Amino acid sequence: MQTESSKVNWPGNIINVLFCILSLALIVPLILVISISFTEEKSLLAHGYHLFPQVFSTKAYEIILHAPDALLRAYGVTIFVTLVGTSIGLLFTTLTAYTMSRRDYRYRRIMTLYVFFTTLFSGGLVPFYIMISQYLHLKDTIWALIVPYLLSPFFVLVMKGFLDKLPLEIFESAKIDGANEWRIFFTMVLPLSIPALVTIGLFISFQYWNDWWLGLLFIDNQKLIPLQLLLYRIMSSIEFLSNNISSVNVDFNLADFPALSSRMAMAVLAAGPMMFIFPMFQRFFISGLTVGSIKG
Repeated sequence: MQTESSKVNWPGNIINVLFCILSLALIVPLILVISISFTEEKSLLAHGYHLFPQVFSTKAYEIILHAPDALLRAYGVTIFVTLVGTSIGLLFTTLTAYTMSRRDYRYRRIMTLYVFFTTLFSGGLVPFYIMISQYLHLKDTIWALIVPYLLSPFFVLVMKGFLDKLPLEIFESAKIDGANEWRIFFTMVLPLSIPALVTIGLFISFQYWNDWWLGLLFIDNQKLIPLQLLLYRIMSSIEFLSNNISSVNVDFNLADFPALSSRMAMAVLAAGPMMFIFPMFQRFFISGLTVGSIKG
């Protein structure tokens, strides 16, 4: 007779196999990108892509890092924008969501409807550009890269879904003990919302780190160019040279120009820091995402 302990958990094993396949589907392309970035261009043109470099070369990184001052400055701008924007944006998002989640707030339904309505419609690119450049006078300043993403309706609604789970009784008891609203928020709400804060914080930081659109619209000062926009310009220059190398009056072999590997090297340089940061907050990310999605 088959014992309970000897039974095979077939559904669980199938799910584990599916997750292993999914993990490979995510990891293998990443390894391929890194491999291509360290492969010689002639080898790529002759043999195609491989998980391990056929002929190892660092020429792609040498070309991108030819002007390290510009790259380091762009890294500094992006890091500053990400840290400041994530901190302020997370505070604004939590404050707005906390107000909407308080069941004793008279206008919470109207406010929720207002925030949700902005997810369906937008003013468009032209009014957005006019507001940032002419009314707020942020053009060609570092704040043009921060202010537009400070408050996202989607993140507010996700945070509200988490804060709705906090019982109203703890706030009432804190008021009886003499605590005001600011003390309740900073000493009670924020510590109880750490999983949701990390989740939303990661979303906001990814948005700032990967953004190049705001820099393209509002930044002309070369010292304020973010990392993604700098890499985008380098990629455009490489693509132009690779497509028009025959018309340029230089003695240069197209096979020696690392057009393919340079694209992958830029992807590694752009995504590298976030790939190291995300695993450190993965536990909080999963917890906050599941809890915050129970109720919207």
